[in-house]
Amino acid sequence: MSARAFKEDLNLKENIFEFNYPTSKEDFDERSFEFRHNLTSDHPLFSRERLRKLLTSPATKKNVYYNAGEIRVDQSLESVPERTRPVEEVFDSLENAGAWIAALRVDEDPAYRQLLEDCLSEVKRLSGRVVDDDKKTQEADIYITSPGRVTMYHVDPICNFLMQVSGEKQIHIFDRNDREVLPEEELERFWSEDNYAATYPLAHEDRAQVFTLRPGAGVHIPLNNPHWLKNGDAISISLSINYQYKDTLRKNVYQANYYLRKMGLKPRPLGSSPLVDSVKASAITLTHAASTRLKRLKAKGDEPTMHGE
Repeated sequence: MSARAFKEDLNLKENIFEFNYPTSKEDFDERSFEFRHNLTSDHPLFSRERLRKLLTSPATKKNVYYNAGEIRVDQSLESVPERTRPVEEVFDSLENAGAWIAALRVDEDPAYRQLLEDCLSEVKRLSGRVVDDDKKTQEADIYITSPGRVTMYHVDPICNFLMQVSGEKQIHIFDRNDREVLPEEELERFWSEDNYAATYPLAHEDRAQVFTLRPGAGVHIPLNNPHWLKNGDAISISLSINYQYKDTLRKNVYQANYYLRKMGLKPRPLGSSPLVDSVKASAITLTHAASTRLKRLKAKGDEPTMHGE
């Protein structure tokens, strides 16, 4: 089936996105902005039956994560309520389960893979960015949340376009460059050892951009911009189209600074000196390569020796 026929079969309009924000090209992966899209709950890929299938299909169920219970904005990952019911049961009682369900990498299903490709093609057209040259990996994720549910404060390692398909929620997005909100030390730990290293900056909540997402609305979340969400009075369904960058400069510099700080030094922040950043990034690349080679050699040495009888 051709891409056009596939889109027609899914009742897709020719264009999925509409960027009306006047500086969207300049703000791409720098600042958050709102946009419009045409994905709603009457789309066949977002029916309740189709979403439930994602939770049980062999191709996608391995990438489903969920929890249920009351969550605070500043909750730590370790204190999230333990799961006591299977995900299908939680999904069937979404109205009062207090649940958050993340179906990650749904693009392993061919229909969602085509949707991901169509969306990224439009991001490329509207942003003016050569996305194919930028991205290392690409992914489509679906988030399903119960009424009133909070998604705790966190930082992501991705460039993200979050689209509201059903329900309503608010997202609070902070500036990754505000060091009173997101200190260097938190970014260093995030890129080195802890995906939940960022601490909710209650005293600076008024610095967040707050977007109200309703069906047909979306928001662009740049790489590393901290955020948290509060769902409205109905079940929420959101689609995230995102990708990770090939360029590892940011990650490697923060990792280098993490180790330098552990040695008692005060490393220069990312961007202070392109030359210093390049040296740090190269050092981390060489360290990782040496570590990988050492692991392979050890594994080879541990192989059992074959003896004749």
